[in-house]
Amino acid sequence: MSAPVRTAAQSETTAPGSDGTPSLAEQYSVMAAEDFAPRRVDIALRALDLLIAGSALIVLSPLLGLLALGILLTSGTPVLYRGERVGRAGRVFTMFKLRTLKGGAEGRLGNLYGEELSGRTEQEVTMVGKAARLTHIDEVPQLYNVLRGDMSMVGPRPVRPAFFYRLVEEVPQYWQRLVVRPGVTGFAQTRITREDSWEDKLIHDLEYIADRSIRLYLRVLGATMARIIRLTLNGRNR
Repeated sequence: MSAPVRTAAQSETTAPGSDGTPSLAEQYSVMAAEDFAPRRVDIALRALDLLIAGSALIVLSPLLGLLALGILLTSGTPVLYRGERVGRAGRVFTMFKLRTLKGGAEGRLGNLYGEELSGRTEQEVTMVGKAARLTHIDEVPQLYNVLRGDMSMVGPRPVRPAFFYRLVEEVPQYWQRLVVRPGVTGFAQTRITREDSWEDKLIHDLEYIADRSIRLYLRVLGATMARIIRLTLNGRNR
């Protein structure tokens, strides 16, 4: 028998109300699952996910192996970063990346956001991690999440359960991001920066969800590649 699916609300220490009613996060997870109305284009987008993610993993696997060896030799284990993220309908999954930060960085940075997170992150980057982040190769293991169905190539970027639990209380309509799979890249990431507010990112995320199409999907991927190339040439990683 498979393990029960865990939701973002169940990942938090905050329990439902004393009267036994579900928490707001639990209610929103159910609403997202019920309100998801698959479109024909979603089948095509999933096929593109599998084609692109599978092909990219095959092509990039030798480079990933070399970087993994470099991480192991210079900063030890673990080679992969594993972090809990909230997916479609509030399902919590484990997201994979190459580890680019010093050991224990998750505990030191997990509750930070915006400019403070960016500044503190730079202090935690390892030698190999700096090169991996410059080219965004550290994000490639997320393609495995795409193949598993946790993520899509394009969609709202997944957030930690702790952030999600807070945001559904503070930002109206934030739960609506849950009606599609989170993405390796997203509409918001091609338009604004990590320092922008959750509300600003939500506007772009909801625009993508409402207008999602093959054309927009490919447009976001193209804009992401152009952005990575531009940042790499300028010597910036994010």
